[in-house]
Amino acid sequence: MVATTSTISRAFSFTCMFKLCRPLFALSTRTHMESPRVNSALRSPARETHMGDTDDGFITLQEWQGWGAVSPLPALVQQIVEDLKALEKNFDAPMSFGGNGGRLQGDFKILEDKKHRATYQTLGESEKKLQFFTARQIACRLLGSQGYLCQKCWIAMEDCMCSKVKHCSLWYGVRFWLYMHPKDFLRQNNTGKLLWQVLGVQAATLCLYGVAEDEEIMWSAFKSAGKSKVWCLYPNKNAIKMSVQDTLGYGSSEDLEYTPMMTDGDNTLNFVLIDGTWSNSAAMFNRLKEKAKTVWDEEGIPCISLTMGASAMHKLRPQPSWDRTCTAAAAIGLLSELQLLPKFSSCGLDEAVEAIEDALAVLLEALTTRRLRMGRSITRKARHNLNLW
Repeated sequence: MVATTSTISRAFSFTCMFKLCRPLFALSTRTHMESPRVNSALRSPARETHMGDTDDGFITLQEWQGWGAVSPLPALVQQIVEDLKALEKNFDAPMSFGGNGGRLQGDFKILEDKKHRATYQTLGESEKKLQFFTARQIACRLLGSQGYLCQKCWIAMEDCMCSKVKHCSLWYGVRFWLYMHPKDFLRQNNTGKLLWQVLGVQAATLCLYGVAEDEEIMWSAFKSAGKSKVWCLYPNKNAIKMSVQDTLGYGSSEDLEYTPMMTDGDNTLNFVLIDGTWSNSAAMFNRLKEKAKTVWDEEGIPCISLTMGASAMHKLRPQPSWDRTCTAAAAIGLLSELQLLPKFSSCGLDEAVEAIEDALAVLLEALTTRRLRMGRSITRKARHNLNLW
């Protein structure tokens, strides 16, 4: 989720090399085993996964990248999947998933919960705890979604919306990075997924918070691009706010020398969209800032303010206040404001805007239809403003 009167604060990179249980970077990120979130994805009946559902208990690279990832299969995620399968075999009962977020259920959940909490407490370092927490969330969601969610649209297969989504190429000079919290991974009402479903994974790339393999890819691209070509969409109240015009309105279209053959570091403008609940986004943004300091030692973070209205998704997945919006709507707002600048007017960004808007409408229709079929309300109570920023 992103604020509509939000800001794009310039993010900075770090060199992120990962070895299982031996991370080379240390952060002050505070992590804990979080309690279940009340407002989650659409509830679904309990479902089971069996040893035969995966290749001998493994998640394959093809399956992993089928969900939208571009990174290699994270080693820690694979390890936790193997541990879950081994526990399932020893317990002589299948894993069962259902309810909010497709969580583990039943007696197996009680046994696994004791085991993973004991493991979590032995880790010590906050970075190891974050990586373990993230990997477990992802592993459970992968197993619980097999044969249930469409890999492309993350919607229950009987409500798959893929045939209604139009694909569109994004101008080569812009790249989105979806920095997603693991609790938003595979959520049916997540809107960030629409960006790579419409634009492709090279134009809108998934990076899961706390997954070292994903973060290494993202920050490697940022280092190649340079700090002046990276921004993060986030309402940083401590930064000086600037408009898109103030930050990117200088120069002319002749300055935009981009071609399809150019690589990530060739003047591409990188925009990070923090994709998570408002309660989780602060920790995600702090992680970006901490890593920024290790590379560029940059304290001040210039911000870009966007001017836009509330998203149509607000009634299905309400924000803390009406001045905040979903991830896809924030991307639409940014591209729309860039399109208004003379130097970007011939880049075809309006076509991408229209395609994402259409996909957002399709998602809203799919979720509404599903709610009605399940006898659930299609409106949600507005949340109180949490005054996070």
